[in-house]
Amino acid sequence: MRILKIVLCLLVFANTTANFAQDFTADWTGHYSYLDIKDVTKSQEKLYVAATNAVFTYDFISREIHTISTINGLSGDDITTVLYIEDKSILLIGYDNGLIQVYDEIDNSVFSVVDILEKQTIPAASKKINQFYRFEDVVYISTGFGISVYDINQLEFGDTYYIGPNNTQINVNQTTVFNGFIHAASSQGMYKGELANPNLIDAAEWQSINANNWVGIQKVQDNLYAALSNNKIYEVVNSNFIEKTTIQGTVSDFKSVDNHLVITATNLVKVYSNDFSEVYSTIIDVSEYSNLNTALIANQDEVFIGTKAIVNSGNAGLGILKTSYFDQDVYEEIHPTGPLKNRFFQININGNHLWGTHGGHNAILNFEIGDYRRTGLSYFNSEEWDNIPYKTFNESVANPFFLTGIVINPFNVNQVYVTSYGSGLIELTNREITNYFNQDNSTLSPFYSNFYLTSKAVFNEDGELWVMNGRVDKPLNIYSNNQWSSFSFQDVIPDPFDENGFFDTVFDDSGNFFLGTHRFGIIGLNKNGNNITFNHLSEEEEGMPSPSVKTLTIDNNGQLWLGTDKGLRIVYNTDQFVNGEAEVDNIVVLDDGIARELLFQQYITDIEVDGSNNKWVATLDTGLYYFSSDGQETIFHFTKDNSPLPTNDILDVDIDDVNGIVYIATDKGMVSYKSEASKPQVTLENAYVYPNPVRPNFNIISDKVKIRDLSENVNIKILDIEGNLVAEAETNTNSRFKGYNLEIDGGTALWNGKNLGGNIVASGVYLIMLNDLDTFETKVLKVMVVR
Repeated sequence: MRILKIVLCLLVFANTTANFAQDFTADWTGHYSYLDIKDVTKSQEKLYVAATNAVFTYDFISREIHTISTINGLSGDDITTVLYIEDKSILLIGYDNGLIQVYDEIDNSVFSVVDILEKQTIPAASKKINQFYRFEDVVYISTGFGISVYDINQLEFGDTYYIGPNNTQINVNQTTVFNGFIHAASSQGMYKGELANPNLIDAAEWQSINANNWVGIQKVQDNLYAALSNNKIYEVVNSNFIEKTTIQGTVSDFKSVDNHLVITATNLVKVYSNDFSEVYSTIIDVSEYSNLNTALIANQDEVFIGTKAIVNSGNAGLGILKTSYFDQDVYEEIHPTGPLKNRFFQININGNHLWGTHGGHNAILNFEIGDYRRTGLSYFNSEEWDNIPYKTFNESVANPFFLTGIVINPFNVNQVYVTSYGSGLIELTNREITNYFNQDNSTLSPFYSNFYLTSKAVFNEDGELWVMNGRVDKPLNIYSNNQWSSFSFQDVIPDPFDENGFFDTVFDDSGNFFLGTHRFGIIGLNKNGNNITFNHLSEEEEGMPSPSVKTLTIDNNGQLWLGTDKGLRIVYNTDQFVNGEAEVDNIVVLDDGIARELLFQQYITDIEVDGSNNKWVATLDTGLYYFSSDGQETIFHFTKDNSPLPTNDILDVDIDDVNGIVYIATDKGMVSYKSEASKPQVTLENAYVYPNPVRPNFNIISDKVKIRDLSENVNIKILDIEGNLVAEAETNTNSRFKGYNLEIDGGTALWNGKNLGGNIVASGVYLIMLNDLDTFETKVLKVMVVR
């Protein structure tokens, strides 16, 4: 096996923009993983790489990398194949669901072709786009149902060929044109149809030349080669199949590139000349690295290999590995900065530190299936991602499975704790694993064998770490001053096996502790020494829409907001709840004059509170809501259709209180939104205004002048140099999104440059008078406007 000497190339430059698709680059940023590669194509100057649901380009000369994602108009769905058409300067992107998108590199626009996606006569499972093959001015699209013909001049569909017996739909993996015939490799055989035949929509006009399961067919100069599902490679001569070789491993890609045949299998890449002479071969030890998924050659001797994660071992993908014919022991790792995986389970942010987990439990707190058992952690420092792969955990921790919850120590942001369903609780300091706690060195105990249900951990204001562990006699575990203690919940949950675990936890300002459960609703408790006072609500008769409470948060007024799988509730007085007067309320809003319950029967996954006490509410199926502080006004409702969200299933949200950035995690990637709302400061000492000066090229109306680091309750007056009042605002009166020229959003005020008359102010110096209405502290700022 070849040992890789990998040189990392992690370059990131400005994203391209979209014109026909809505341009979200001003307010949104994409945080997608580019490690698992689906397909690769090229032009003379660039490599075009399709990751799971985003694309990046790599310039052969400058080595610059640019990304194209939902921020630029891509759908966010799973990509299956790409093809660059150089003379048209367009990139065709095919998806698993049948969608095709066309990226125009000249004007950076993206538009969608939905004919296959919306075709009702084709089953959803058969709409997958398997391959694009260009011949003259048409592209033959191999799909799960047959072959579609696409005119690249008119950008519209022509005929569709259902080539199965009696015009039935069959899965076509690849097509090519050779000696006047369209050859189609399908799971039910190899077919060919005469290119000049005007009646190819009739399956009877297609000849079946072999009945086996074919995964690929490629024309290489004057020769035709085919790949069988058993990994045998054949030359096709006059419809006869001549065996050439057998490839070790599963063939994942079969390409004709620059008069060469490029074959990619699980752990190898082979390149053959047109007469099937081997010119390049590499074998990679997949136990140490990643599976290989696709490859091509460029610039005569360079090889670009697309990799993907190995689920069973936890090895992450490596993006593109670049090597050459003449230096096969050196591989350069090429991909944009990004997280380990697109699927986030939980994120946590404090200052410039953002952490994300990718494992997790399912909706009833049992072990999640799929590729979530062996994952790692993704870490973002506000500029780039610097991740910790699974194998790093596996070297130090026994059974680091299902990394689920993560909490940053508020007293030491360089220390984080991660809950694991396989090893208990893992401690990291300065991104190094420094400890892990299980039954041997803590009060944490497994519910079975070496498996734990430690799903949540949270710090209280005294620096104690409270860790919840499901299906055990003492589910509450407290770590304080290097000592552990644990407490029973028998008063609320008599049989610990009746409750799998706990979804979310939160403290209020009085030190009351609240938990969301799957079967026992919301539990509130107060710990006084070793004595715990409990109360809980779970039944519909008690006002709960469901006993499954997914998320909890305390807002700036001390009210507890809770989300269930069937709606939203509020506890207005948390002290009364814990002391025996448990009560929850819903929120009633008027919709066209009709009273209705806010988010009735909605599956709510997270609720976050920003600096203005407004609420960000994440849901499954319906996207992300941004409500006013009392929930009576919907400020934004972001969905896949009106924003760069890759899906309407939002798994978690967290807010950078300093910069007002909202991070939105889904199972198809994470995006962030610049909300401008920030957390109010204690004083006005650090208040500042930007940009300053305001130059003529700054769009003051839309981008606005920001006054940051305001205190909680302020009055702001903007005066011209002669002392005339230009604008005025006050906290709780001139709130944002109400149409004011000067508006206050938490610790940030925004001014659109207009005066009391609604006109944009003239060039000059303007005074900003800040007055804290509670402490009477004042501060004066100056801003210069140049028009």
